[in-house]
Parts: sequence; structure tokens; C-alpha cells
Amino acid sequence: MASEEHKQQETMPIHPNLHENIAYCKNKMGNSNDLMIRPLQTLHKWASVLLYVDGLVDVQVLNTAILQTLMQERGLPDFSADDEHLSYLQNDVLTAGEVLYVEDMDDAIHSMLAGDVILLLEGSTRGLKIGASGWEDRPVGEPVSQTVVRGPMEGFTENIRTNTALIRKRIRDPQLWIEERVIGHVTKTRVAVVYLEHIVNEDVVKELRSRLDGIDIDSILESGYIEELVQDKTKTIFPTMYNSERPDAVSAALLEGRVAIIVDGTPFVLLVPALFVQFFQSPEDYYQRADISTLIRMIRYLSFFIAMLAPSFYIAISTFHQEMLPTNLLISLAAQREGVPFPAFIEALLMELTYEILREAGIRIPKTVGQAVSIVGTLVIGQAAVDAGVVSAAMVIIVSITAISSYVIPENGLSISVRILRFVLMILAAAFGFYGILIVLLITVTHLCNLRSFGVAYMTPFAPYIQKDLKDTIFRVPWTRMKTRPLSTGTPNVTRQKSRKIKR
Repeated sequence: MASEEHKQQETMPIHPNLHENIAYCKNKMGNSNDLMIRPLQTLHKWASVLLYVDGLVDVQVLNTAILQTLMQERGLPDFSADDEHLSYLQNDVLTAGEVLYVEDMDDAIHSMLAGDVILLLEGSTRGLKIGASGWEDRPVGEPVSQTVVRGPMEGFTENIRTNTALIRKRIRDPQLWIEERVIGHVTKTRVAVVYLEHIVNEDVVKELRSRLDGIDIDSILESGYIEELVQDKTKTIFPTMYNSERPDAVSAALLEGRVAIIVDGTPFVLLVPALFVQFFQSPEDYYQRADISTLIRMIRYLSFFIAMLAPSFYIAISTFHQEMLPTNLLISLAAQREGVPFPAFIEALLMELTYEILREAGIRIPKTVGQAVSIVGTLVIGQAAVDAGVVSAAMVIIVSITAISSYVIPENGLSISVRILRFVLMILAAAFGFYGILIVLLITVTHLCNLRSFGVAYMTPFAPYIQKDLKDTIFRVPWTRMKTRPLSTGTPNVTRQKSRKIKR
């Protein structure tokens, strides 16, 4: 309420005097050099001015659809009312696609900062805002974080209108609804909620609207802001909202009854509700045959457990449970560790921390030297550590397998969660062996079963158990058997395809 009262106090109506309006704009924007003020001499009967921000408008639209049309020699009619002048320019002169009335100067300034051109007339208490936004954007290219071997190579960009167009290109249905709102008192970021009206669960949409409208913050710079502000539970290391930069993945989620959140300025689109099994699914799973996709998914689940448990298992076995190893393997490990001065836990902790440092360095390092650093980090440091007797060769193998397995998980958010959980498992394994690992796993499973994403249980369809939804979890059945949408989303439109007989 306080922010609304503050906004109302700042609102200034458009003054009939052009000089007053121009002075207000200059003062409000601190006499910024990119504020362009263009008087129109050809409208000699009507003193007028164009206001816009340089760099945010499309120069071609400005020149052809605005300036060229306004500066043509024409007989200007005489009107008794001020609004008739604006109506004449809006309907009979300007050829731009979007020409709307603007009621106050603050709205005019906000429209200028969004790329619109403002037309003000002497003696009029209203103006026109002309859609002409056209700042430089990154072209549509291949997604960087979610690559596939087979499938579309288009990815979202930082432009919200481009992103909604990429979705509409795939779902040509008038019931694809897009609701836009502006969030952030300072940044005034456009946020779009996208869903299929006849498929989505209306309760999820209402809950999302309520949470978005409840945000009171000065800036939204990336979709991660929205994710933190609207998620169900903040005290968890597991992501409860899915994000993707692939239009095909978002379109497929909308067709299952989910809701997409598109934030202007970022290529990563949020999807709700999100389930645990969803983070193991890749768009490529649905472009390959069912048997190939099933095999790949089983490898992902196996990699998930290896990335989470491999170091802690090695610590537990080498510290407490040596009798579980075959005699020959036990003798080999003992011989390798003979010259290592640290216990298995310290050894694993040093290697894991070194790997995490190398991973972060690989992200920040310039691409021209990235390969050289990776070679030094993996080969030279690893081999030198073994030769120096700081770590054993077996530990290098364990850490390498763990690192490679973590990259198999398609969604980076779950991969980060596994990295955090891995250190907790290592500590408990060093203290209690397999009993410590079992305690952490029980707590983790209980925590996962208690998580919810916009009212939907996070571990669906395993807990609660929904047999019909198992067709697209660890296994991916053929499309001929995927006749229904996932029931977990609460969609009222369950039927995906009708049964039909095909003669073979």
C-alpha cells in the first residue's frame, strides 16, 4: 500500500504547456544525453514535440512510420476540442502499428524507457505513445545449457516478445493465453505467464497470479529472482521450479498442463509445477525411439546415484567396512594408500574441493585458455598428486567418475543439489560408515516426499503413487501408449490422443 501511495504522489498530469512537460522530462531523467526531444515544425497549427530515448527505438519505424508521416505537407483541419487533434493523428496520420493514449507524464516516461515514442501537443492534457521499440537483441541461436543431438536447435533469447513468438510458432492454438505484468519498482521488468487455457489446472494459475502480485521488490533482473520469490519452500537444496531455454521443451510442458513464466531480459523460462522426475527428462527423449530413450534415462538415474554416493561409499568401505571388498582388491587399495599421509575422508575432501575449484575456474576462464587449464588441472595436477603421495590413484578414479556422472544430469539445478549433498554424505560416511549414509538418505527421501511445487507433491508419481504416470518416468513407453497427459498436473483435459487401430 505504501508503494501505491508513493506512486500516486509522484504522478504528474500532462500540462497544456509543452515547455512545462519538456522541463519535467529533463528534470526527471537528470538531463540525460539519450533523451531525444524533436520539435515538429510542419504541424505549424499545432505546436508539437516528439520525445524518445535514443537506442531504445527502432530507427526505421521512427523515420518511416512516425517522422515521415507527420512531416508530410497536408491541410490540417481545425478542431474545437483538443482530443480531436490527437484522434485525427492516431487514426488518420500515424501508420505505426500501436498508437495509444497516455494520460500523465510518469506513464509517458515509463513508456519511453520501454522503447515507445511520445507525441505531445500544445494545449492538450493527453498525449500519444507510439510503439517503436527496437533495441539490439541477440538473434535466435542454439541453446547453450541444454544441447541435444537430435531435435530443434532454437533457443530463447533475452527478448520477451521473441520468446512468446517462439512458443506460438509451435502451439498455434488461440487458447494459448499470455498474461503480462510489470514487476519491480525500478527495473519495471515485464513478466509473462503462459498457459493453455483448456489444459491447465486453473488452481495453479490462480496461485501463481497471487504469488506474482504479492512481489514487492525494486528490481527483477533474471528469472532466478522470480524463482526465489514464488517457490513453495525456500529451505531446501532441491529446485522446485524447472527452467529451460528450449522452446520445444517449454511447449511440451504447456501441452502437459504446466505454466510457463517468461521474464524479459533472460533466455531461461520457468515451468511450474515441477516434479523430481522432470529433472531427468530431456527433450531428446521424445525424438528418439522409446527403447533408446529408456536406456538413456536409466543411465541418467544411475549417474545420479554415482555422483551422489561414490565418494562416500569409498570412504565408508576403506574406513569401516574393508571386509566387504574382495581380498585382492583390498590388498591393491592398501598398497596404493600405504604412502598417503591422510585418512580417506581428508583425501576425498581435498580432491573434491580441488575439482570444484577447477569447475568454477573453467566457467570463468576465457575460452582461449580454457582447454589449456583443463589439461593442467586434470592431467598434470592429478598425476602429480598421485606421484607425490598426496592422494591414491583409486581416489583420482573415484573423483573422476563422480565428476563425469554429475554432467549426465540434464538440468543444472539438480546437479548443484547433488554436489551439496555429496559433501554431507562424505562427512557422515567418515563418522559412521554405511550407517551415516543410510541416515542421510532416509532424511533426504523424507524431505523430498514433503516438498511441494505449487500444490503438487514433488515425488509424484512415486509418492503419491500414480500408476498411469509411470509411463514417462524411469521408462518412456512408445507414443502409441501415451494416450493421457500426466495426472499429477491436475489437468482437466486428460486425453492426449484417442485410441486407434493401425493395420500393419
